[in-house]
Amino acid sequence: MSKRLQVILDDEEMSELREVAKRNRMSVAEWVRQALRAARRREPVHSREQKLAALRTACEHAFPAGTIEEMLEEIGRGYLGSGD
Repeated sequence: MSKRLQVILDDEEMSELREVAKRNRMSVAEWVRQALRAARRREPVHSREQKLAALRTACEHAFPAGTIEEMLEEIGRGYLGSGD
C-alpha cells in the first residue's frame, strides 16, 4: 500500500528542488523518493549497544586458527583451485 507524504517548502527551496530534479531528468517526487531512500540506507540498522553486545559475545568464543603463513597458503590454494 502506498502512502502520501506532504512536505511544506518555501518557494526558494522548491525552485532548487525542481532544478536538481530537472538536471537529473526526473520528477521532483522521484528525486525526493531517491533522496529519502539514500538517507534511510545511511542510518544504522542496529544500535551501538547491539553492535557492541554482538562483538562481546563473539570475543567469548575461541576458534582454532593456524599461523598467518598457514592461512595465506590455504587462501592461495583456494585461488588456484586446488582444494587440499
